[in-house]
Amino acid sequence: MDDEVFRALADPSRRQLLDLLNARNGQTLRELCAELDIARQSVSKHLAVLESANLITTVWRGREKLHHLNAEPINAIADRWIQQYDRRRVQLLAVLKTSLETTVNDFVYTTYIRTTPERLWQALTDPAFTEQYWELHHETDWKPGSEMIWHKGDVAIAGPGQVVVEHTPYTRLSYTWHHITREFADSVGFTDEVYEATSREPLSTAVFELEPVDDQVKLTVVHTGFEPGSTTRTMVQDGWPRLLADLKSLLETSAAA
Repeated sequence: MDDEVFRALADPSRRQLLDLLNARNGQTLRELCAELDIARQSVSKHLAVLESANLITTVWRGREKLHHLNAEPINAIADRWIQQYDRRRVQLLAVLKTSLETTVNDFVYTTYIRTTPERLWQALTDPAFTEQYWELHHETDWKPGSEMIWHKGDVAIAGPGQVVVEHTPYTRLSYTWHHITREFADSVGFTDEVYEATSREPLSTAVFELEPVDDQVKLTVVHTGFEPGSTTRTMVQDGWPRLLADLKSLLETSAAA
């Protein structure tokens, strides 16, 4: 995968596409073409290369196909190589990593996990499984519209609107992101300032999309519904990649055991 990423980044037009998405994430093909002095077919081919390298993720909204940056491969490259290259290259990777992660509104992240859709679905919904990598679990019957109660240790998080949105086994799961209660804030070490900011924000929505790809599952997380300047949005920017890395490690390690 590293080779695909480096090849994708080698072309100036593809780097320009990434710059355009970094400036405004979630653009359509038509919008991207308007910014580039090349044929629509060429733009489509460049986007396909970027998507193949997992540098962008596409999400359908009605009839529109939106393109989002995806920081996962840059995270992986930085983690693998950052200690083995000189300072100049390290700085370049760090700048690119930050650039890909500095987006607004929707958070979109795609990773590939060597597992089955059934196993990954269990990891997302089974309380005993989520406790292993997330240290929390959800109490719900997983029917759309049903209430969800989040449990972290002795802390239970519940409230109006905290519900299951969609539950299509092995394909798509969605629910509203939980209320930030005083008890939860204390359990995770939020400062008073962070608690006050996040507790005032409206609920957001997390979507998990699963797609089998050979012996892996492509997992895309789309977290939406943030207000401008949202503190929660800033926090999930770092939280989701770490959580998904732990999930990937757990599933792939247990499969190899």
